[in-house]
Amino acid sequence: MPNRATQDDALSRESWRLFRILSEFVDGFEEMAAVGPAVSVFGSARTKPEEDYYQQAVRCGKLIVERDLACITGGGPGIMEAANKGAYESGIEGAKSVGLNIELPFEQDPNPFQTHPLMFRYFFIRKVMFVKYAAGFIVFPGGFGTLDELFESLTLIQTQKIDKFPIVLVGKDFWGGLLDWVKDTLADKYKTISPEDQELFHLTDSEEEAVDYVTQHFDRVKWKQQVRPTIPGPRLDTID
Repeated sequence: MPNRATQDDALSRESWRLFRILSEFVDGFEEMAAVGPAVSVFGSARTKPEEDYYQQAVRCGKLIVERDLACITGGGPGIMEAANKGAYESGIEGAKSVGLNIELPFEQDPNPFQTHPLMFRYFFIRKVMFVKYAAGFIVFPGGFGTLDELFESLTLIQTQKIDKFPIVLVGKDFWGGLLDWVKDTLADKYKTISPEDQELFHLTDSEEEAVDYVTQHFDRVKWKQQVRPTIPGPRLDTID
């Protein structure tokens, strides 16, 4: 059984961890407040530059900044690198290519195409930044991390924790089987979701259609309400 000194030491370490969490939130809010409305792009870190989805993501990042929106990714390789690259090399003056990098023991080396690189230790803080400042999500094929971001955003919208915003899945061949399972198993057979929940996302094979869908369904007024400070304190100017 741990003695009192050991317990106190553990409690002290946990208390200091709270300050690190708080500082990470503050740094994120201060940096992202100046970015303005953005589109978060997700997808596999393992996608290679010669693959079609990588090239689509490059074009997607360029299209996003051409619509006067910032491009946010997880800052790593693969699809993240591709979208950042498209935004970074777009030639658009003032284009913002944001990388929300995460400290990992493998796979996550920040890509070199970021105008606004941020580094996070905690996944849950990083997730807040992906959602809070997004005008929409564009989701390319990916693994568990991509699915995590997708289903968390759908859950937040379904439970009305956030206002509905456009979510686009790119790649009918990749996403088709999952969406069939969502319809046949979740909605029809077991009725664990409502029929209208299947309308929370849009499926396409075109990066142009994906960006068009986000911009057509983006509500700038709602976005400004979403990012405004919710507690008293110094006002952080936001770019709209």
